[in-house]
Amino acid sequence: MTTTPLPVAPARDTRAYARRLALRHPRELTAVLGLYALAAGCGLAGPGLLGELVGDTHDGDGVIARTALLICVFVLAQALLTHAAAYATARLGEKVLAELRERFVGDVLALPLATVERAGAGDLVTRTTRDVEVLAGCVRRAVPTAVTALVAIAVTLGALVVVGPLLAFPCLIAVPVLWAAGRWFFGRSRAAFLDQSASYARITEGLTETVEGARTVEALRLAGRRAERTDQDIAGSYAAERRTIGLLTVFLPIIDTAYVLPVAATLVVGGLFALHGMVSPGAVTAATLYVQQLLGPVDALLYSLGDLQAGAASLARLRGVHRAPGRGGGTPCAPPAPPAPSAPCAPPAASAPFAASALTASSAPTAPSAPAASAPAASAPAASAPAASAPRHHGLVVRDVRYAYRDGRDVLRGIDLEIEPGERLAVVGPSGAGKSTLGRLLAGIDAPRTGSVTVGGVPLAGLSPERLRGQVALVTQETYVFSGTLRDNLLIVRPEAADAELEWALDAVGAREWALELGLDARVGAGSAALAPDRVQQLSLARLVLADPHTLVLDEATSLLDPRAARRLERSLAALLEGRTVIAIAHRLHTAHDADRVAVMADGRISELGTHHELVARGGAYAALWESWHGRA
Repeated sequence: MTTTPLPVAPARDTRAYARRLALRHPRELTAVLGLYALAAGCGLAGPGLLGELVGDTHDGDGVIARTALLICVFVLAQALLTHAAAYATARLGEKVLAELRERFVGDVLALPLATVERAGAGDLVTRTTRDVEVLAGCVRRAVPTAVTALVAIAVTLGALVVVGPLLAFPCLIAVPVLWAAGRWFFGRSRAAFLDQSASYARITEGLTETVEGARTVEALRLAGRRAERTDQDIAGSYAAERRTIGLLTVFLPIIDTAYVLPVAATLVVGGLFALHGMVSPGAVTAATLYVQQLLGPVDALLYSLGDLQAGAASLARLRGVHRAPGRGGGTPCAPPAPPAPSAPCAPPAASAPFAASALTASSAPTAPSAPAASAPAASAPAASAPAASAPRHHGLVVRDVRYAYRDGRDVLRGIDLEIEPGERLAVVGPSGAGKSTLGRLLAGIDAPRTGSVTVGGVPLAGLSPERLRGQVALVTQETYVFSGTLRDNLLIVRPEAADAELEWALDAVGAREWALELGLDARVGAGSAALAPDRVQQLSLARLVLADPHTLVLDEATSLLDPRAARRLERSLAALLEGRTVIAIAHRLHTAHDADRVAVMADGRISELGTHHELVARGGAYAALWESWHGRA
């Protein structure tokens, strides 16, 4: 399967999204801007008073004392207002950041499983870790610095115009330099910072693959090749970092040089105006001090541009998850009106494939009150979905389906299959025949390249996540235990379930004895009690029992159990799921023996289809598999 990175949001969409986030809190934003404006106004008092002092020398001692006292008062007031503004900015920033994180989590949960798999581990992990961290730093430091600087610049320029409109013109001498430098920098910086973030994703993906496949790396002596891959990724990241730093090392010195021009021009031009009686010496003094005072905010603004660009690149990558193809249509986490404090914005419901896989390894129990698959799969479809999309029955129909992970290489070739409601179908065949791929299409995780997969006459790919979740659930051979208690690992599917229901589900899969001996409140998962592989699989199947889905696709769900335990477990599940549609993909042929029909796959096609006894009597590929499985030539 080729890796397809998640998209990156365009600059216009990123800016619009950031603006919507900020404008969702108009009162807090107005308070922040007002406090910074008052602080900047207090900062203007000093140059204005000094300008008056230059023009009023008839009562030197008295004027100087009064001016010094007033300057001290305004400096103190500026300090207090700046502190209040910084506190208000921090509160607003954390509120916006929390909403952004909640929205991002909702977008991630709404990603189809196929999209997550194609994106690769490094891309999504980097977005959920480094990009979130970079954006948080930007919101906490760079954004307040930029807002403070912009307000101070605006207020100071206004004061400069009030003191003497003619004295404002010398400041414009730096505009052409700043405009040219800014145009050059911003035309290159976005792509450079996006490439820098992507380079971290490549490093994360390479290291994750090496750690997860450590046994294989060691067994096949691949350490040298993996180290070489890591060196290449680090070299790429180093080159990306050099590019961004190179842009800043050209841009910032030009800006620093441009600082000198307005001050010198104001002194020279202001002095000429004073000689001709066009302005007073006090006005020239105040204007020069205002221009000098502008340098601090401008300097702070320009030095924050690097962090702002990095934050914008991270926001574009986070926002890009919302634009991922095939993403579930959950309700956006940012409603038009701000949420009440007691009801924070909740992530949208997960897409059906994601929710189904939560039965095994897709959702953490840290918040069992709102899991991605909390509603039973048999629940009624969401009322908001169009009535025309409601399946008329629960039968699955596959028509001339072809599917390819890579262009030009079909792994399914012209599959035709009808599965009646309540039927138990076993799909068997050698490894690489396409069994698991067919299971993914039947579960709605992937859409066929050509042909159709329908339930009740409606294409699975066209169903809303809520309706799809009510039709089918996929349980794979990949299992997972989440950090938390044993009870949390079960409640992730049905948070309202009582202990009696949990025990019933554990009993149904043969896990009640060891689970109660361990205790439902016992902590399991990373850093806690380790469960044997067969117990992990039983726990995953107990989640399935609690979810109570109407159609199941079991992709070798008992592969880690010994044959006797697997057969006992499958018989228990068969009795429990009587009347439901079950599609079992397995190598163990006793599953096929108990099924209503058996589909034999070879080279991406269904080569045989019928009951166990029919296929054995036919003497074809299935009969050969059955004889071989029983040890007969």
